[in-house]
Amino acid sequence: MDTLFTLMSPQVFAFACLVALLAGFIKGMVGFAMPMILISGLSSFIDPQLALAGLMLPTVATNGWQALRQGRAAAWESVKRFRVFLLVGLVTILASAQLVRFISPQVMLLLIGVPVSVFVLIQLFGMRLRLPENGRGAIEAAIGGFAGLVGGMSGVWGPPTVLYLTALDTPKTEQLRIQGVIYGLGAVALLGAHIGSGVVRAETAVFSAALLIPALIGTWVGLRVHDRIDQATFRRMTLIVLFVAALNLVRRAIFF
Repeated sequence: MDTLFTLMSPQVFAFACLVALLAGFIKGMVGFAMPMILISGLSSFIDPQLALAGLMLPTVATNGWQALRQGRAAAWESVKRFRVFLLVGLVTILASAQLVRFISPQVMLLLIGVPVSVFVLIQLFGMRLRLPENGRGAIEAAIGGFAGLVGGMSGVWGPPTVLYLTALDTPKTEQLRIQGVIYGLGAVALLGAHIGSGVVRAETAVFSAALLIPALIGTWVGLRVHDRIDQATFRRMTLIVLFVAALNLVRRAIFF
């Protein structure tokens, strides 16, 4: 704790724990948005690099919990079902990461945020997007490729993923599980990258580890809520959180 309080005061740490608790609750309830809430909330009162380091361990842990909640066999079944999305997304993440130097981050954030916002509004006002059975593999590859493309360049691949799963009307338990698999793999890769970059080091890792407790408590409560709501309510809550996430991307693009 002495190391932790060289980085921030006890009062600031208490606020950070509240942000982690909220992020965990939303994560448990709808399956995504933890990094968005943590980075936006924490960086409003601590250094953004410290905020980035802080979200690492809670993100890895909660995604692992989410992916393996029904066991490894269920997680593997989800991987097999969405293997095209995962494989194409991985390839395009690796390829598009090399393009970061050539494309403005603001442009990429707008390309994600604006279409997602419009789509979600249409959905919330009653229009349902249904994907055709014929050619679904090609659609999955295209959306996986797009998610990987923007993820490699901007670090944001959640909204296209959630849009696809929502359009499939994926059962809520499986939707949480496959999101945990997708985001968990990405979170482990991100952690490794930032150990290499120096963002995650001994003292910042202490902060990240300290946020594990409130993040896991929030996730536990969120999962209890998730288990009690029906598919229609889950879908609507997912769209609302997705809309807020999309607006946040637009905000980041404009005020970058």
